[in-house]
Amino acid sequence: MRLIRWSLGILLLAGLAGCQSSLMVKSTGAAPTPEPGKAMVVFMRPSMFGGAIQSSVYDTHAKSDNFIGIVSTKTKIAYQAEPGDHLFMVVAENADFMIAHLDAGKTYYALVSPRMGVWKARFSLLPIHHRSDAKYNSLSPEFRDWMGSTDWITITPAAQQWYQTNAADITARKLDYMHKWDNAEARQKAELTLPADDGI
Repeated sequence: MRLIRWSLGILLLAGLAGCQSSLMVKSTGAAPTPEPGKAMVVFMRPSMFGGAIQSSVYDTHAKSDNFIGIVSTKTKIAYQAEPGDHLFMVVAENADFMIAHLDAGKTYYALVSPRMGVWKARFSLLPIHHRSDAKYNSLSPEFRDWMGSTDWITITPAAQQWYQTNAADITARKLDYMHKWDNAEARQKAELTLPADDGI
């Protein structure tokens, strides 16, 4: 199983290495806002750590996934989501998850956070809360720095093609790591949850 996991990691990383510029492009115009009847979730990666490695983000479901985009260092992407409960996923060497409870008309934020892994390509999704006592929060000077130092990006047809080509491997990665997520303690899942009132 571990050999399979490493092989998938090499395959996905090879597909992403050096292709950020062709798959995702900088957005032009005004910053995005929630569309009517939708909630907006912003996935941002302000850290320079592991800058050569990309990660892809999804709104994941039992039978299918919505591909949101590829988040490189110093970028952020906005996702227009249906209100309600969601499970978001980031994939690189690993897969990791974040729960979100979303209200229409609000904007939510999450960090795409790199960390050390076997191939130096592990990522987590970390909720950014709207309260000053949280480690990651939208009221902090760090949050203003993150927003100012990251560029808005948008998906391209080439990125959609990349996803279609790699969808089976991404699903295999999800199922592999979903067992760990399903068995995680309630406390750990609570730490990786965006409550509805964290929206701005």
